[in-house]
Amino acid sequence: MATVRFTANLQRHLAVPECAVDAGTVRSALDSVFRDHPRLRSYVLDDQGRVRQHVAIFVDGTQIRDRQALSDPVATHSEIYVIQALSGG
Repeated sequence: MATVRFTANLQRHLAVPECAVDAGTVRSALDSVFRDHPRLRSYVLDDQGRVRQHVAIFVDGTQIRDRQALSDPVATHSEIYVIQALSGG
């Protein structure tokens, strides 16, 4: 099973433990997490289902390419990190 982890800055808003999911794409992995934690969806995705501008998602250390359909592949033992990017100065 793939592992989905959320950084501490996202966990400040919602308690989201590390999740083990059975998924073939980033979309299916996140949908599995959102089923158990529905409020998390709006922190990660916009109202069109795309990754929010200030959120980055990495699969096995590589940033995903498809921020709209989330079709990047996920392997059985992949590690998915969802990171809220910080901006400002």
